[in-house]
Order: sequence, then C-alpha cells, then structure tokens
Amino acid sequence: MSDKDIEQEIQDKGKTAPRVTPSHIESLIAEEMYIVPGDSVHWTDHLAAQGNAQHELTIQSLSLLTICVIVLRNGFTVTGESACASPENYDAEIGRKIARENAINKIWTLEGYLLKQKLSESNA
Repeated sequence: MSDKDIEQEIQDKGKTAPRVTPSHIESLIAEEMYIVPGDSVHWTDHLAAQGNAQHELTIQSLSLLTICVIVLRNGFTVTGESACASPENYDAEIGRKIARENAINKIWTLEGYLLKQKLSESNA
C-alpha cells in the first residue's frame, strides 16, 4: 500500500488530527539527485593495489548501487540507497525508485518527530 493510498484511507475514515501527509513530504523537497558510484568513482592507491580481479568486482558492485540524495528546502540532506544483488536484475529506474523511497522514509521519520514535538509543546 502506498503512502497516497494510506492517506486516502485516513481521509475516508474521517481522521482529522494533525498528521504528516504525502503532499507535505513532497513539499519539503527542493532537489533530488541520483548517484551510481560505479559510474564516477575515483580510485585510491589502496584499491588499485588490490589487484585486477578485486578491482573488477568492486567496480561491478558499485555499478549496482544507487544513491538518492534529497535536499530539503531548509538545506538538510537525506539519502536513500538501493543495491542490487544480481547484475542480471539491475534496472536503473527501479534502483532510483527504491533509493528515493528509502530516502523519503527518513523524511517521514524526521517530520513525524517534529510534529510530535510541536504537539507535545502545545499541550504543555
């Protein structure tokens, strides 16, 4: 069930208490970018000295990793990652979706805490 589906269910049940919503989360995002480390890695002398087989394995592993960096409107950054175990299953679009979802989940946690703190202070 997606965040939007859950929000719709909350609305359908008439829940009106303060809450974090998918549209609020999206409104916080200033920019997002995706990085695949295998595409632009800078090797240290240590990695180069490990030998060709290890070097190739490292390049392949980094080519299966996708990192989503979200910059929030206040300048705070949140990251999410996606790593594919089998090279045959790697799909850049799917990797970006999973990495973004993992970053968004961190924003939910931060915003949930912030809302709870505001509610706590208003009840004090």
